[in-house]
Amino acid sequence: MDKLSIKADLYMGQGAMDRLTEWRNKRIFIVTDPFIVKSGMINMVFDRLHSSNEQYIFSNIVPDPPVEIVTEGVEALSSFNTDLIIAIGGGSAIDAAKAMKLFAQKLLNQRDIPFVAIPTTSGTGSEVTSFSVISDKQKNIKYPLVSNDMLPQEAILDPELTKSVPDFITADTGMDVLTHAIESYVSTKANDISDALAEKAIKLVFAYLPRAFKDGNDLEAREKMHNASCLAGMAFNITSLGLNHGIAHVAGAKFKIAHGRMNAILLPHVIEFNADYKPGYGKEESNRAAVRYAEISKILGLPSPNAKSGVRSLVQAIKQLQKQLNMPQTLRECGVDQAMLEDMRDSIAEGALKDGCTATNPRVPTAGDVAEILNKMFQF
Repeated sequence: MDKLSIKADLYMGQGAMDRLTEWRNKRIFIVTDPFIVKSGMINMVFDRLHSSNEQYIFSNIVPDPPVEIVTEGVEALSSFNTDLIIAIGGGSAIDAAKAMKLFAQKLLNQRDIPFVAIPTTSGTGSEVTSFSVISDKQKNIKYPLVSNDMLPQEAILDPELTKSVPDFITADTGMDVLTHAIESYVSTKANDISDALAEKAIKLVFAYLPRAFKDGNDLEAREKMHNASCLAGMAFNITSLGLNHGIAHVAGAKFKIAHGRMNAILLPHVIEFNADYKPGYGKEESNRAAVRYAEISKILGLPSPNAKSGVRSLVQAIKQLQKQLNMPQTLRECGVDQAMLEDMRDSIAEGALKDGCTATNPRVPTAGDVAEILNKMFQF
């Protein structure tokens, strides 16, 4: 028996930020990053909040938020006597706010504080998931947290907030959306509901990510990518993810490569690894992952007369999309040299196998499998 819960109320489309005008007499703890404050984007929140509210801005968020920042936020949240949390920013701000909410509740016995997530990038889907990724900078490790206590009660998806996102970040975050959706679709926990969400997200990414990359002011493309990110987040919140994210969490931290970019470099190689496994009698049809990848090809209208051809078509389509987005396709292009790879390969493999996302991968990997994937990623 599966249990599905989609708890967040979604406010979508242009003008969705006007939802903020409805709050009254709240002590609002706002979690964001320095750019949102310095750029003036934070005024899109302040201009809508009623004068009866009091606000505290916690803007110390950095990419891959470390444990120390989360601890600092928990203390500030508690001291302010918060009764509403608003996180505005990319995945780092939302993930940090989720961790703050969780630890305040578990460690300081805070009551369950209402939480509103406002993403300014179209990538993580964090506004609708029970996942948060926190970093240990000393050990160069990312820790995925999972708890329904972190789920936002509301998500505001306003494409106006994403117009200023640079093209390279649009590419990185957009490929993160695609990875979420594809990993959800082949997850061992996939079901009809998650499939529907993932399929739509995949179609939207291929149709609208190149447009959003080319023209940041294309509000239709921005809105569709915001929706795709949310759909993919809902999908993997049901199914979890796979080896792609298992490796990316560790390798991204060690090589200092943006999460979405790392996922994108990994994606063709992980697909080929998962699709190559043929259990049972070795028949192509016995490989569930290959069949599922081929179904994605059919959804996208790609040549897919059989599973093997469908997998090949999907991999080629992903590589073509990466080229359209001017993205690197190897670790070497990201500044990783041979010595660095050899020095970190074993520890990355060990960490990837321990990562919670890897547990729902359709093929059970070994450390040797991960090492081979890393070798292929270096110079393919």
